[in-house]
Amino acid sequence: MNASSELFFKWQFDEMKQVGKDYADVSEVKAFDAFHGQFRDIQKENEEIIKILPIQPHHSVIEFGTATGAFAICAAAFSRKVYAVDVSQAMLAYAREKAVLQGISNITFCHGGFLTYVHEDDPVDCIVSSLALHHLPDFWKGVALQRLYAMLKPEGRLFLYDVVYSEDDYEADISAWIASLEKRGGQKALEDVGMHVQEEYSTFTWIMESLLEKAGFMIDTVHYDKGVLAQYVCTKKTAQNNQAFNAVE
Repeated sequence: MNASSELFFKWQFDEMKQVGKDYADVSEVKAFDAFHGQFRDIQKENEEIIKILPIQPHHSVIEFGTATGAFAICAAAFSRKVYAVDVSQAMLAYAREKAVLQGISNITFCHGGFLTYVHEDDPVDCIVSSLALHHLPDFWKGVALQRLYAMLKPEGRLFLYDVVYSEDDYEADISAWIASLEKRGGQKALEDVGMHVQEEYSTFTWIMESLLEKAGFMIDTVHYDKGVLAQYVCTKKTAQNNQAFNAVE
């Protein structure tokens, strides 16, 4: 590490510092799947991601924010290799235990995050991140996306799903979202989403899309949900698809 890199490291955002819910707490980790299952069909979501990219048997995949390993375990059945990355050691231990119990051996569990994970193997075919990038402020989202771009093969694909606000009427959208989650998940859901909006770093759609494009990604599809969620499927641009894109313009 040179002097410039050492200086950068000293002021780099600490992604290991807890933002929002404390997933170093083992009891919170154990409750994660049951709680999210109240208002999400996680298995269906994971199968949809695999189809959308699509993930192939020869592919290698990185998941950032693997949590309890639901997507990584699902993707392991469809791919050659999965790298499951999370900043929570407790989450990784729980996910690893689930994989072992299911006899899955092609997942490498990695302690790290968007800013600290170092991919030492060959570039991968796909990167997936769901409900994790909002832990970084916008400047560091941009840094993270540049790092993800570098980890992908040419024409590699990025699936990004997160809380991303529409600028049209964000107050009404957020209020309706909170009310909907409270109805389905009760007081705990109300407290969690309130904490998210207040303490975490979800951003506007126009900012997220600009960050993706500046990092070098071509946004292939985008789907907005209720003004508070967005799903992006992107391709790592190369000279060839840049020319095709410019020709269309």
